[in-house]
Amino acid sequence: MADFFSRFRRQQAGPDSGPAGEPSALDRWLARGDDETQAWATARPGPTADEIASRISSVPKSFVEEGVDLVALGGDVLDQIFLGETAGPPAHGLPSDVVDVLTAISTGSSDAARSAAAITLWVYASDDEFGPTTPPITQFWAPRVIAALAWRLSSAVDPSEWVSDAERRDEAARTLLLWSGFLPGGEDIDTARSLFAMRDSLQRNQAMAAALAQQQHRLDVTRQLTEARAREAAARYSSE
Repeated sequence: MADFFSRFRRQQAGPDSGPAGEPSALDRWLARGDDETQAWATARPGPTADEIASRISSVPKSFVEEGVDLVALGGDVLDQIFLGETAGPPAHGLPSDVVDVLTAISTGSSDAARSAAAITLWVYASDDEFGPTTPPITQFWAPRVIAALAWRLSSAVDPSEWVSDAERRDEAARTLLLWSGFLPGGEDIDTARSLFAMRDSLQRNQAMAAALAQQQHRLDVTRQLTEARAREAAARYSSE
């Protein structure tokens, strides 16, 4: 199956490269401001990493064919959950934040990012073939999950490796679980964080790791200031 991914391998540029003049995949991820510390703090036990990795490895060719319309594919996969919710430009019943992410990936990102988004959509769609995971992965976090794999992970690892290489597939599965709000089943938070860190390809790239660290520091400071202001406001209210 890995052969049909060869069209997504970039011959000269790295997987992070997008159209000329467009932000890199990692820049797009950082611009979202998703808080990894908070994601770990709120994660609860979920499906095993092996279960998600198995689904990633089974992605059908139809999902990653060249020219696939990601917004239409997202509508086909996700609208049974989101149908009836308010959307921006209507794409089936998708909410505007899902449409926005898929549109940005479709029009301003690399082939690797588009492939990553399609594989992520397959994990959601695979319930129809394999049944729901235990516990089920809901589509509530779909925008940040799609963004995490398409912009964060694919900036360092070409999605073809998610199929061909077991360690990279495990990394993709763990990334998907984290941003879906889960710890891998059977792992406590310390074990999950340790295994994620061992797999995290971005941390092996000094420049990417530095950018992530700076972003997380800003998010931590912002969160601490917000919490301090909330405590001060509560103290003032209680003293009145």
